[in-house]
Amino acid sequence: MIDAKGLKNTALEDFADALAGSDPVPGGGGVSSYAAALGAALGSMVCALTTGKKKYAETQGELDEIIPKLEAFRKRFIDGIKEDAESFLPLAKAYSLPEATPEEKARKEEVMEELLLKAAETPLSLMCDISECLVLLERLAEIGSRLAISDVGVGAAMCRAAMDSASLNVFINTKYMKNREKAASLNDEATELVSGAQVLAEDILKQVRGALEG
Repeated sequence: MIDAKGLKNTALEDFADALAGSDPVPGGGGVSSYAAALGAALGSMVCALTTGKKKYAETQGELDEIIPKLEAFRKRFIDGIKEDAESFLPLAKAYSLPEATPEEKARKEEVMEELLLKAAETPLSLMCDISECLVLLERLAEIGSRLAISDVGVGAAMCRAAMDSASLNVFINTKYMKNREKAASLNDEATELVSGAQVLAEDILKQVRGALEG
């Protein structure tokens, strides 16, 4: 099992090997974060391929603003792999807490509720950032180098997949929360983010397909 703190520095093949094993981390949450990081990285690549080109001089100032934002998101998403592991591991261990007495059972329920909330909020935070990243990719679909327009589309597709995936990690945790009002609130927020991302990503892909077919 890979240590949570070392996850973000794990080689791709090692990460995939660990993912295929029986350990609880890395898992779907880490994959969601990594997919989002790849989407942001592709946006950064498009910026790099567009920057300094005379053809796109008029939008260079806007590109200069987008570049650090995408880089910040990429780093945030990579850190999210570790954060997902750190929020899930205590929850995985909590399932084994004793519950032989009423006191132990009550304590376990209290701990589980706290950890389930944290495990749901971690992917939800990721989803908020993915939504903002998609807005940047949408703009890149308009002002980025036409030679790299397909990469904007791939980046958007990765972010959409990351959004869908992260939502499942919200729902799996809220499903077992005792506070159903809080669970419903988190579910509603996740559902709204997914819907918005689907519309935005599809708009980007339409722009990309139009540019490639034109």
